[in-house]
Amino acid sequence: MAEQKPKTIAVNRKARHDYQVFETFEAGIVLTGGEIKSVRNGRVQLRDGYAIIQNGEAWLENVHISPYEQAARDNPSPIRRRKLLLHRREINRLIGKTQEKGLTLIPMEVYLSRGRAKVKLALARGRRQYDKRRAIAEREMRLEVERARKKSLGFG
Repeated sequence: MAEQKPKTIAVNRKARHDYQVFETFEAGIVLTGGEIKSVRNGRVQLRDGYAIIQNGEAWLENVHISPYEQAARDNPSPIRRRKLLLHRREINRLIGKTQEKGLTLIPMEVYLSRGRAKVKLALARGRRQYDKRRAIAEREMRLEVERARKKSLGFG
């Protein structure tokens, strides 16, 4: 049987602009029944989200999952704290990296893999305003060089 491609639900577009990403991890999310239905409907917002490690467990904070309208009851708070499922060795490694180097964990995207909700976490450091401007200038220069190259080859 062919391997199914994960279905992307939400992407944190500003993350690559606001943070310098070093490494990414995949983690499962513990959700209630109404929440997973809401995730499948694409009702997730990652903009202000982040992950923390507390008491040896990983938690996803400030990620908004809209309440599922058809749920009769048990609709928890949309921005409640959600537990992340990571291996112990991954958690121990992340504890060391986030404490010593001033790095943070941010959610990059939420997707469904074989029916289960997963989040791609990035180990990142926040960019300062001048770093953001420099990154934009470098990207525009690369685009300009690419355009000039295509034009010289007769594609433009």
